[in-house]
Parts: sequence; structure tokens; C-alpha cells
Amino acid sequence: MSACGAVLREQLAHNCQSVRVSILSVCEKLPAWVDAGFQDYAQRLKHTLPISVTDLPLGKRGKNADLKRALHDEGARMLALIPKGAWVVALDGGGQQLSSEALATQLERWRASTRDLVFLIGGPEGLATECLAAAQQKLSFGAMTLPHALVRIVLAEQLFRAHSILTNHPYHRAGKI
Repeated sequence: MSACGAVLREQLAHNCQSVRVSILSVCEKLPAWVDAGFQDYAQRLKHTLPISVTDLPLGKRGKNADLKRALHDEGARMLALIPKGAWVVALDGGGQQLSSEALATQLERWRASTRDLVFLIGGPEGLATECLAAAQQKLSFGAMTLPHALVRIVLAEQLFRAHSILTNHPYHRAGKI
């Protein structure tokens, strides 16, 4: 590793120490493979970009349920858990789509801000309008609808990939032929 690369790694590690990443997700009980997939990437990042996930129960659903109220309740509970001053990113189908390299650049900006970083993942109907309004940024993983359980794994993997790009780790090999 070059001296420049060592300095970059040290700077990134220092910047990360003060940034906490949280994922707030509205969901029901998830299969064990979801937690295993998420934990695999969270474990890889635990020293440089610790990630935690908090699951919030779905609002009341079923016959004669008021879905608007359920979505509002989910949103209110989600907003109550966002630390003051955090940078909030809503994962939403209408959000901005970034390449992995662009996400790495964005991750570098987030780290430099030293603010807590909170990602919001909505339930079956998406995020409450209050959550979308509270977000400073909206990101999308593409036009396809993904299961909410899978989104947390994709997010953790992409954060690990972004970190790998920034530290010149060989995990990200795109364009390196």
C-alpha cells in the first residue's frame, strides 16, 4: 500500500469513528437469512462504519383497517427515533439513483459532516409523507420494487462496497480489468 493510501485509510477511519449509521425499518418478523445477510456486511464494517438496524412494527392492517392512519402511525414512530441533527436518507422508489462509485463519493461527504446518518425503509405502502418530508435526501435502488427485507441487505452491501472503493479494497472490482 502506498503512503498516500495509508493516510487515506487513516483519515477515513478517523472520520468514521464519530459517524453512526442507523437503519429504521418498518417490517414484520423477518426470516433468519435476512439478519444473516445484513450481519455479514455489518460485521465487515463494524470498526470503520458501524451500522445498527431498528425494526418498527407495522401499523394496524387487515379488514377495515385505515391504511392512511397506519402509515401515519408508522411515520410518527420512525420520526421519534431519529437522533437530533442526523442526516436522514429516505429509501424511496422516486429517489435519486446512484452508481456504486457515486455512493462512495456521497459516503465520503456524509463522513466528513460527522453527523449521524439515518436510513429510512418504509413498510408495504412505503414511507409516510412526513418521513419523506423530513429526509434531506432520497435514494432509490432502481425502478423495480424490492422486498423491504432485502433492501436492508442491499443497503449494507452497498455501504460496504462504497467503503471498499474509498479505501481501495479489492472487494469492488468493476472497471479494473
